[in-house]
Amino acid sequence: MMEARRRRRGSGSTMYHADAIVVGAGLAGLVATAELLKAGKKVLVVEQEPESNLGGQAWWSFGGLFLVDTPEQRRMGVRDSHELARQDWFGTAGFDRPEDDWPRAWAEAYLQFAAGEKRSWLREHGIGLFPVVGWAERGGSGAVGHGNSVPRFHIVWGTGPAILAPFVRAARAATATGQLRLAFRHRVDSLIVENGEVTGIRGTRLAPDDALRGVSSSREVVGDFEFRAGAVLVASGGIGGNLDLVRAQWPARLGAPPEHMLSGVPAHVDGRMLGISERAGARLINGDRMWHYTEGIVNHSPVWPSHGIRILPGPSSLWLDATGRRLPAPLFPGFDTLATLAHLRTTGYDHSWFVLTQSVIEKEFALSGSEQNPDLTGKSLRQLLKRIGKGAPGPVESFKERGEDFVVAHTLDELLGGMRALAPGVPLDGTRVRSELEAHDRALDNAFGKDPQLTAVRSARKYRGDRLIRVAAPHRFLDRDHFPLIAVKLHVLTRKSLGGIETDLQGRVRGAGGRVVPGLYAAGEASGFGGGGMHGYRSLEGTFLGGCLFSGREAGRAMAAAV
Repeated sequence: MMEARRRRRGSGSTMYHADAIVVGAGLAGLVATAELLKAGKKVLVVEQEPESNLGGQAWWSFGGLFLVDTPEQRRMGVRDSHELARQDWFGTAGFDRPEDDWPRAWAEAYLQFAAGEKRSWLREHGIGLFPVVGWAERGGSGAVGHGNSVPRFHIVWGTGPAILAPFVRAARAATATGQLRLAFRHRVDSLIVENGEVTGIRGTRLAPDDALRGVSSSREVVGDFEFRAGAVLVASGGIGGNLDLVRAQWPARLGAPPEHMLSGVPAHVDGRMLGISERAGARLINGDRMWHYTEGIVNHSPVWPSHGIRILPGPSSLWLDATGRRLPAPLFPGFDTLATLAHLRTTGYDHSWFVLTQSVIEKEFALSGSEQNPDLTGKSLRQLLKRIGKGAPGPVESFKERGEDFVVAHTLDELLGGMRALAPGVPLDGTRVRSELEAHDRALDNAFGKDPQLTAVRSARKYRGDRLIRVAAPHRFLDRDHFPLIAVKLHVLTRKSLGGIETDLQGRVRGAGGRVVPGLYAAGEASGFGGGGMHGYRSLEGTFLGGCLFSGREAGRAMAAAV
């Protein structure tokens, strides 16, 4: 066992001897820690944020997990297989670079996990699943192209906090016995490298701060520290909270970066440890691969700077660009996130619009985040039943009433006036908007037609999960029985880094020439959820939390065997 030592200014403290150091107290770090603890290792977890942030971004999540060929799918009439999931994943990822060898290997390993032991492993940890499987990222570019061929989005009963719960419990229990130390307000500034091997960390201690979860905390320095151990894991997340870095790494294939963006993650998700790891010998790959949403709305009760919430849309809303032009097929709500983003970046404006009815918002709108889904997060069947009845979920209605991006109207002229008021100076073509709505309604005169979005809506309702709680019955948007009319101004919302630190299948960090950097591991978003980017260019959704679980588990097991 190697010694973890620290130097402190001011009052001293006792030494802590650890086998392994984990940088970051998010989901991937906690899963790796649990594996180390199970193997009898002594662990130190360092985290720059206050204890209120234990669990990191996962706490805020909707709790969606990508699983393949599950009892939940079969009960909903869905036929899935490892072969079909692999076809979808690789058609979506588009691996095409020499540095994609490890990401490709991680994708294969993760698919085996998702189609194999993942569900039973979750159950062993007390993590249950909501019985209705969602159909996220539906694609639309052909059978071998991007998207999920079938519903695979399994929502955890209890959302993000329930995913975290078993790993937080393990950490608390080990802290009580002294096997684990959680060192909050410790910011890593460098990795200690001796004779080519990472042997520890150095950094600064930040002033105590009682900031609530997600709220920006003080950066006042009150001391420094140094810790050493046999292995160091970087599990510090991506860059989504650093809008300047997002713009700097924005790929040309997605057009020019928006001048105005919302942030889907707290400000401390700043990518700081990526550069620190690179200076210690780690190879960073695929930094231009990123995952941002186009359905962001300003949070009426923000927690962090530029705080945005994502609408999880059903397929019925008409999607218009800033000038009122309808987006081309297959860029429908919930079908192809990055293709939609790339198209919208060609319009010259940073926003777009959903136009819909009260009937659509009641059935099809959900909001990302554990805090926006109190029924699922609180495991309340009574509240959950309200989703089936009339009326939108409470948080959705709250945004409709209080959100600055919502226009609610009882005539089309009133709607157009409200849209113009929210985007002054943008030439919204009201005649075109009217024409699109009238054409949509006219297409409903027959059960067939040439509008591919209506075809997609009708097809979606053949899946009982969508018909039950996700997709509204097709109806005329200008029919007053379905009023009010609603327009929602949509913004680009940052979310995930799909690239990061290159790792092998044990989570060991690779450096120049593909060599292993001794003593250094990476997991979670910092490693592109495995290998430096197991998603390739695009995600099938439900794979970010799952990537943290899997990469954290594999890295933790490898570290336990090595120290």
